[in-house]
Amino acid sequence: MAMPVYLGLVHYPIYNKNNEIVTTAITNFDIHDIARTARTYNVLKYFVIHPLEAQKALAEEIISYWQEGYGGQYNPDRKEALSILEVIPDIAAAVDYIAAKEGMPPIIVTTDARSYDNTVSYAKLRQQLSDTDRPFLLLFGTGWGIENSVMKQFDYILEPIYGPGNYNHLPVRAAVAIILDRLLGEYWWKNP
Repeated sequence: MAMPVYLGLVHYPIYNKNNEIVTTAITNFDIHDIARTARTYNVLKYFVIHPLEAQKALAEEIISYWQEGYGGQYNPDRKEALSILEVIPDIAAAVDYIAAKEGMPPIIVTTDARSYDNTVSYAKLRQQLSDTDRPFLLLFGTGWGIENSVMKQFDYILEPIYGPGNYNHLPVRAAVAIILDRLLGEYWWKNP
């Protein structure tokens, strides 16, 4: 049985590089690449969280092409990956969806390049994923991160991903892949 893990890509409220709160645009790469990664790790639903109807319509047109149009015939793997995707207006809608589906609200975990009081390690969260039946919602921000007052509402914030140098600005698609592998991937270090 799959662990009850859901994923959300948040487009509002997001900081831009000038520390202003903005709504970021949905990108085709985020739709496709994150859906493929999420499906690989048995994520139950991938929410693209965006409040603007024009952006929602754009995303739904892309999804429809791969679900109902020629794209689904041409590439059945992509069709399967996008089958877990849903565009919703806000984080609350994702929480409501999960609570209705699972019978309880999710533990909400997000990511950031900074540390917070409720920062949790990958090892601790991976263990918690194994030890509880509660669903989890993993949220990823776009732009320069989710607005601080919203961040304070989440149960946990995963520790930042660090490389060997001092540069730290991963694209969200790469962060999703790294984090899902750390939390849900095989125990490769235990198999010599």
